[in-house]
Amino acid sequence: MSEALSIPGWRHIYSGKVRDLYASEDPADTRLLVVASDRVSAFDFVLSPGIPKKGELLTSLSTWWFQQLADVPNHIAEGEIPDAVAGRAMLAMALEMLPIECVVRGYITGSGWAEYVHSGTVCGIPLPAGLKNGDRLPEPLFTPAYKAPMGEHDENITFEKVVELVGAERAAELRDTSIALYTRAAAIAEEKGLILADTKFEFGTDADGTLRLADEVLTSDSSRYWDAETWRTGATPDERMASFDKQIVRDWLASNWDKQGEPPALPEEIVERTAARYRELIERLAG
Repeated sequence: MSEALSIPGWRHIYSGKVRDLYASEDPADTRLLVVASDRVSAFDFVLSPGIPKKGELLTSLSTWWFQQLADVPNHIAEGEIPDAVAGRAMLAMALEMLPIECVVRGYITGSGWAEYVHSGTVCGIPLPAGLKNGDRLPEPLFTPAYKAPMGEHDENITFEKVVELVGAERAAELRDTSIALYTRAAAIAEEKGLILADTKFEFGTDADGTLRLADEVLTSDSSRYWDAETWRTGATPDERMASFDKQIVRDWLASNWDKQGEPPALPEEIVERTAARYRELIERLAG
């Protein structure tokens, strides 16, 4: 993982797989600076090299979605972005983050598909028999996960477990807000010829206890987008569900690495194809 930047007036406090977090050196300023990097991760490893301009594309897309959903309280704070990270950072309120990944699925694929094949359920929710990988679900499902500590895998959990973690009222608010956000975003994506198959929201509470949408929102790193026409006409699951994200990286790595030791460096062609998918998504959504 690359070293944190030196940004005048800000001190580095945390690095995730993709984002770096900075706190103001002014004790009276409680805002945080959230910086998106070009790092790309797969199978819990940060890979090399990064994807050029990925940090800028993720930040632009997240900012665009926050604007589309501006009536929902969020973590965006006012102020000037330092020149050193212009274009790939946002100022955010300091929140008490909730330990829940609020996943909403409108289509069945990924870990949801794997569970369905095994048990006919997703996060314990029974589904109709006969679904195929990539099929649209009868209605969007709230399928939460528990946010594991750094270096550990997130764990899919039931709604009842969410109630245990945050209480019945807050759990219902998380579920209802997440499904409403997904439904709105999916309709916007559909107008652009895109399917929002699933997404992950994160929330925190401010000093008044208000629930606020936080972190990134509806980006290529937190969501699966498919081309609607290809989904309808594709001959194979891989064609139908070609996503606008790092799936190209995952597929190459799965075919060229046995998951032992450090992963190999990504070839230039894989990096360029991945960058093009990120760019295409934001161009189609936001212009």
